Amino acid sequence: MTWSHLKIILEDDECLNIIIHIANTCIKLEYWPLHFKRSTTIVIPKLNKKSYDSPKLFRLIILLNIVGKLIEKVIGERLQFNMTSNNFIHPSQLGGLKFKSTINAGVALTHIIRAGWTKNMSMSTLTFDISQFFPSLNHELLTLIMKKVGFNNQVVLFFANYLVDRKTNYYWNSFMSPIFNVNVGVGQGSVLSPIPSTLYLSPFIYILENCLKT
Repeated sequence: MTWSHLKIILEDDECLNIIIHIANTCIKLEYWPLHFKRSTTIVIPKLNKKSYDSPKLFRLIILLNIVGKLIEKVIGERLQFNMTSNNFIHPSQLGGLKFKSTINAGVALTHIIRAGWTKNMSMSTLTFDISQFFPSLNHELLTLIMKKVGFNNQVVLFFANYLVDRKTNYYWNSFMSPIFNVNVGVGQGSVLSPIPSTLYLSPFIYILENCLKT
């Protein structure tokens, strides 16, 4: 089944209600089904490289169960609404959030620069990239942050289960690897992963803001 087929099916209200019911049940039972945790990873060499002797010279495409991705999208929409309506997310956080884009980031940066100019300040910008951020998230810290900001215990325990027991196997041309455990960080390729990742960074940004004020 492809995404286009699924979109046609979801035009039926009864089918859509079933998907919502499954999402509700997953959170209620604090459980993410094992077949949704299983992925297939396609290894694709990056183009025009002189040699391929480093993992960085390959791109990984992660394929997940399409129904599972749809249920993740339902849960992610609710999670983001809860986080933003309760100010769990710092206003300067724009990545991975619905209705936010690079345009918002550009407008925010322009506002900060012009606000500094009105005070006769010289403005500069420091940017950095967190390499391998998704795989680096600590599960215990993420669930602790979710408790701290006020998510109920069912949601926290659902994510504790969602994050573990994930498995994948790798495909490269005709080669297929054995199944490997991938119980690190949050799932690559998941539509839900950017939401907890944004929440994970939020305390750091609030702490940095308070330090800069003092």
